[in-house]
Amino acid sequence: MVVTADALQTHADAAEFLVTRKQAHYLLPVKANQPTLLDRCQRLAWHNVPILDRTRDQAHGRAELRTLKAVTVRGFGFPHVAQVIQVTRKTRDLGTRRWRSVVVYAVTSLSHHQASPARLADLIRGHWQIENGLHHLRDVTFAEDASQLRTGTGPQVMACLHNLVIGALCRAGPTNLAAALRHHARDPHRPLATLGITHRMKQTARQHTGALGRQVSAALTGESCGPRR
Repeated sequence: MVVTADALQTHADAAEFLVTRKQAHYLLPVKANQPTLLDRCQRLAWHNVPILDRTRDQAHGRAELRTLKAVTVRGFGFPHVAQVIQVTRKTRDLGTRRWRSVVVYAVTSLSHHQASPARLADLIRGHWQIENGLHHLRDVTFAEDASQLRTGTGPQVMACLHNLVIGALCRAGPTNLAAALRHHARDPHRPLATLGITHRMKQTARQHTGALGRQVSAALTGESCGPRR
């Protein structure tokens, strides 16, 4: 089993737990939250390492080129690291000629014999597809990038409510989330029914939740949660 995660999970304790307690392998990105480890990755002699895998994709109105390099390491200062990976991503919006380039790094407990460069690329691409799909959903369906909510912890609260909505609707059954939001918007009782809230529970919720209850309902129906005028 190979566990992939985002950079927030790239910690020595997590890597140790996966390998020693769960007998699993990991592939973890290295970003600025681990500055020492990131510096070690960047200082490797990548200019002497050949490109081992190259892929090209086109989706969501843009083209993307990815190249992968990998080197075997020992005693790298992070538990059970067998390889360090460098991925260069070049993206271009369709209809333009301007390319944007980003270099990212990752560490894995998989040795070269356990995972070829193509296998490493597949693991990284699979994780990115999950992340990109979720980000695309949040931007298109919930218009998060266009949100004007900036005050205090408002953005974090709305992100949590959107997570609640995505989880609740997905658990309710395979569905198009945009269509499900429209379905719930047509009847104010549907969001509560999806959450399993009965009539008696609704009465209690009205007494105790106030504005938070309105935010949950609005998130389920895709409506704005801004102040009323």
